Amino acid sequence: MDFNDTPEEAAYRARARAWLADHAPAHEVHGAEGLDDAEQVRRGRAWQRALYDGGFAGITLPKKLGGQGGTALQAVIFAEEEARYALPKGPYIGIGLGMALPVIGRHGNDEQRARFLEATLKGEITWCQLFSEPSAGSDLANLRTKAVRQGGGYVVNGQKVWSSWAHLTDWGILVTRTDPSVPKHKGLTFFVVDMRSPGIEVRPIRQISGASDFNETFLTDVVIPDSDRIGAEGEGWACCMTVLMGERMGTGAARNGLEQLIALARQTRSGSSASGLGNALDDGGARLALATALAEERGGKYLGARLRTMMSRNEDPGAMAGMIKLSYAGRQQRALGLAMELRGYGAIAADDGDAAVKALQYDYIWSAVMRIAGGADEVLRNQIAERVLSMPSEIRADKNVPFDQL
Repeated sequence: MDFNDTPEEAAYRARARAWLADHAPAHEVHGAEGLDDAEQVRRGRAWQRALYDGGFAGITLPKKLGGQGGTALQAVIFAEEEARYALPKGPYIGIGLGMALPVIGRHGNDEQRARFLEATLKGEITWCQLFSEPSAGSDLANLRTKAVRQGGGYVVNGQKVWSSWAHLTDWGILVTRTDPSVPKHKGLTFFVVDMRSPGIEVRPIRQISGASDFNETFLTDVVIPDSDRIGAEGEGWACCMTVLMGERMGTGAARNGLEQLIALARQTRSGSSASGLGNALDDGGARLALATALAEERGGKYLGARLRTMMSRNEDPGAMAGMIKLSYAGRQQRALGLAMELRGYGAIAADDGDAAVKALQYDYIWSAVMRIAGGADEVLRNQIAERVLSMPSEIRADKNVPFDQL
């Protein structure tokens, strides 16, 4: 592959860079601002609306669905340029764009697309993901939340967990079990659900970082109309795979942490130079660690470009998408650990006014989550081994066994 921009891509990059220079600074959110959750969501909605008005929302979505009809590489180019700014891009926006839109666009009907796609692109609707359960995390198909057909819809009972921003989002993408008499992957059905529906209770989970953007979500006799079912009954697993493909392909696509690492090394005093007044870049061990981080980051970038090129040719990356997520999760944790080391003792006990170190501490703690969210490392390695490398499958005692007999 040629990783340089073509003339057309260079022109698109120049247009995106110019538009962002004019509009992004007014929407930036810096760590020192200490925004509460509601204000973060408000700013995220406002930035998403600005993207829509500027012609940069839904870049790869077909024009007939409200998008720009652009290429996957154009989306990557814009994401690279957008990442230069500290913009409000939390899960309250990202879940809608990266998960809800793909599944509704692919599996939904015309009425559902008309209801949800444009409003999501404008930031008028925000989304959460109601997938994981206490007994169904890495093994999502083990879920127990039940949907029973009744009248013109379904009655849903169950519990979801790790529901990011469910306390402040408008709609959720929900997978349930509608038929326990078939093997666990076959008896699932997918819905969108209004988070203001009677019977939905959202309880925040207090995290080690002090934040509470994860939640438990309880559904008690929640009525979901048939018009909010996505795809046919029993096709929920196919919908889930569409969601997870988008999530894994998008992981780390726009993040470039090496520039920040080098800047941090430059700012960190070191006693390794003759004068004792140098910075961490004077230390050979620090330079080696930074070089390793650079090699890993470039490898991830080029792998992402390769898989997005496949998608632009209508080729399905399949389980290879998991390689993006697997490599990024480990790389992020190592890079943030390096940042903590470069900062030294100051990273452990930050001054009250040191917003940069507090943000670093938060990111370092959060990085452990990415080793689990969207597919645990071990699960992804199994998928890559079996579906990409054609190695023998792991033994599964539940294969082809009806769920109600497990």
